[in-house]
Amino acid sequence: MIGNLSGTSFEYFADDGRFPNSALPVVIYRQAVAPDQASAEALEALFDGNGWPSQWRAGVYDYHHYHSTAHECLGVASGSATLQLGGPGGREFTVSPGDVVLLPAGTAHRRLSADAAFLMVGAYPPGQSWDILRGDPADRPEADQRIARVALPQTDPVGGQGGPVLEKWR
Repeated sequence: MIGNLSGTSFEYFADDGRFPNSALPVVIYRQAVAPDQASAEALEALFDGNGWPSQWRAGVYDYHHYHSTAHECLGVASGSATLQLGGPGGREFTVSPGDVVLLPAGTAHRRLSADAAFLMVGAYPPGQSWDILRGDPADRPEADQRIARVALPQTDPVGGQGGPVLEKWR
C-alpha cells in the first residue's frame, strides 16, 4: 500500500548540544492518507503494509524527548496538534488527520497543544525498540553511539519501496 507522497517536505535540525537531532531530515508527509479516510486502522494498514509495524495508539508527550534506539513514524489518525521538532530552539508544525511525521533517531519532539480528538499511531522499523531520553547531558555520548548504530530502514512507511526516505536517508 502506498500513501500520498505529493505533499512531502524535508526538515533539518542541527545538534543543539542538548538534543542530538540528526543529519538525516525529518520527513513530513501531508495528507499521506486522505483526511476523510484517516483513521487508526487506515494508518496501521499503511505502515504495516510498508514494513513498519505499528505499535501504539496515543498522543505525543508534552515534553522534549528523543529516541536513541529507533526511528519513529507518527501518523495522525484524528484531531490536530502543534508539535515542536528539533528541541527548544526548533520549529513548530501543525499536524492534521492523515499527516505522517517520520523522525530519524535522535530528533527531539514534543506536543505543544492538541485538540480533544487528537490521536496518533506510532510505528517503527522491524527490530527497533524505542527508548525515551529527555536531553540530559549525562545521556551523551552513549546516546550518540546508539543513534549511530540504528540501522537505516529498508522501506519507507508511506511509500514502501518507492518512498523518499530510501533516497534522502542514504
